[in-house]
Amino acid sequence: GDTAKQITQIHGWFLLLMIPIEFLNYHSQTKLYQRLFGIVGNKLSYKYLYKISLELNFVNHVVPSGGVTGLSYFSLRLKDGSKLTASKATLVHFMKLALTFLSFLLLLIFGLLSLAIMGKASNIVMLVAGSLSTLVILGTVGFFYMVESRTRINNFFTNLTKALNKIIHYFRPKYPETINVTKARHMVDDFHENYKQIKSRYRELQGPFGWALLANITEVMAVYVVFMAFGDFVNVGAVIIAYAIANFAGLISVLPGGVGIYEALMATTLAATGVPASVSLPVIVAYRIVNTVIQLPPGYYFYQQNLSQSGQKSIHESS
Repeated sequence: GDTAKQITQIHGWFLLLMIPIEFLNYHSQTKLYQRLFGIVGNKLSYKYLYKISLELNFVNHVVPSGGVTGLSYFSLRLKDGSKLTASKATLVHFMKLALTFLSFLLLLIFGLLSLAIMGKASNIVMLVAGSLSTLVILGTVGFFYMVESRTRINNFFTNLTKALNKIIHYFRPKYPETINVTKARHMVDDFHENYKQIKSRYRELQGPFGWALLANITEVMAVYVVFMAFGDFVNVGAVIIAYAIANFAGLISVLPGGVGIYEALMATTLAATGVPASVSLPVIVAYRIVNTVIQLPPGYYFYQQNLSQSGQKSIHESS
């Protein structure tokens, strides 16, 4: 009854704010990619990268795989469209993720301070936020520790390739080496060389870091305007932490977009900060629906457009 009443009292014009917010979000992601590719010596057009960002979001939502499918699509897309090596595209994508996670730590700190000022920073909230921060820092440090050494990164990917080949061979006995180990080593060498180029120009990462921070801010803003649409001006710190936990869980979900898990975790986290489920659940559901309606159709359109162009190209080359 309360939920139905809330829905009928939505201030729809607040929801319209999600359109410019999402546009700014993809603008930030596009500029982030553009600056990173510039550091490794590739000038890619804004329009081209904006379309790829939309396509990538569509792929990650439709095929839940912790971002692995999206990474593969990103590498193949840039290889076909810009003649970039898969290793360079992969490195840029990893750098984008690293900067996005690291910049979100600033938002987490701001969120905890906001909750602490209002007396809503409970022990469980502090524990969860601290755990997330620790995972981000350890993951980032571990990644850079590995790629810093050619030997370490070669050993890691060589062993990974061999392990994957063994698993594939178990299901496909006729293919003892599906993934060519020698080619994998060449890719890793190229990956490491591009990493050294970024490292030598590390001061230029300030710009990409700023764009990553803006991308995170707009993500949180998109959630918050839905609360505003429902007339609920909750503590922004609660939204920041709930968003972080829900998205982290969404990365490992086996369901498209983390459906079910995302909503449950977000509502649970908000409840821990003093926002009752009767208030948060309608907002979360509305956010997910509106966000999907805004983002997925253009991503699907550009994804299908690329598939069509790739198909026509293959036909032309074979004729």
